[in-house]
Amino acid sequence: MLKTTTVVVGAGHSGLAMSRRLAARSIDHLVLERGEVAHAWRTQRWDSLRLLTPNWMTRLPGYAYRGDDPHGYLAAADVVTLIADYAKDSAAPVRANTTVTSVRRTDGGYRVQTDQDTWLARSVVVAAGACTVAKVPALQAGVPDGITNLTPADYRNPGELPEGGVLVVGASASGVQIAEELHRSGRPVTLAVGEHVRMPRTYRGKDILWWMDASGLLDERYDRIPDLARARRLPSMQLVGSDDRRTVDLNSLSRIGVQLVGRLTGIRDGVAQFSGSLPNMFALADLKLGRLLDTIDAWAITGLDVDDPPERFSPTEISGPAPLSLDLTSGAIATIVWATGFRPDLSWLDVPVFDRKGDVRHDGGVTASPGLYVMGMPFLRRRKSTFIDGAAADSAYLSGHLTSYLDAT
Repeated sequence: MLKTTTVVVGAGHSGLAMSRRLAARSIDHLVLERGEVAHAWRTQRWDSLRLLTPNWMTRLPGYAYRGDDPHGYLAAADVVTLIADYAKDSAAPVRANTTVTSVRRTDGGYRVQTDQDTWLARSVVVAAGACTVAKVPALQAGVPDGITNLTPADYRNPGELPEGGVLVVGASASGVQIAEELHRSGRPVTLAVGEHVRMPRTYRGKDILWWMDASGLLDERYDRIPDLARARRLPSMQLVGSDDRRTVDLNSLSRIGVQLVGRLTGIRDGVAQFSGSLPNMFALADLKLGRLLDTIDAWAITGLDVDDPPERFSPTEISGPAPLSLDLTSGAIATIVWATGFRPDLSWLDVPVFDRKGDVRHDGGVTASPGLYVMGMPFLRRRKSTFIDGAAADSAYLSGHLTSYLDAT
């Protein structure tokens, strides 16, 4: 039986940020990783994927983007390199290719069982990632035989798909990016649209995330949000990182020929059925975008010297009634891409901290089980917690809380 003060589960950016904080506080710890450092970025990203955040936002404790293109967007391979370099720069005590199989509470802390050995630790930080397992709705069971089913974690490029049309289910960041790429490869694409967050890539001459960062919107705290549960469930922003900083939204997809339909509500006898509420979804997303831009403009008026004037974007449009059904047995659709979100895989966490939906209950990363913390979850402590940039502030607070806990026990 091996002992350490703290075990960090996961060697992605969140786990490594916490490791850096713990090292600065001289807290003995180790980082357990089921694969290599940045495992998910190595194994679950499609070829053309880039970060949604500009390079200048790639900031971690004691480390930041060091290249010569601060306004560009890192490709997946570059993110792997950055995180691996960060681990080396921090001399993080990572044990790679070590899978945690269970974490249980003991009298003195936690028993962490892996496929290699067993550790006793006074505290545990769960930083295994919020996007480990693709969430595919149960209605997938109705998909006829012969149709290829993929998630964004499986998808790599259009060339790996069978010939024929594609139905992309979900219009958040992954869905719109994959739909655009598949259509430009020459495939007919239908995009099923539910709730979404419309977002321009640039606004008044700057990246939209520059405005959200500078105005403090990304620093909004979790304990000041009226409906935190809903904020944590919001879909990812419709953003694409590209050299031309283009906006990819439902209007741009419709213009190039992507067929927009409503939310997929069922599959019966091989026929996909879609909601008729697509215009309402458009109107809601447009309204929220307008409110965001109003907030940014109000902040800019306070004295910021910006040459570009305020702007508003055309409403999301649909040409004619959207189809309410699609016969999946007709041969028109060869592949379905389920861009319906992800969830963490915490099946190994045998501690009573889960709610009835299976999510970890926590107060800004602090669970009810003493000495057990979570990192990397949506809106953990701030709106930017989802981004790499959010790990610095989150780890600063949680490492301080962890230190106080250790001092008191």
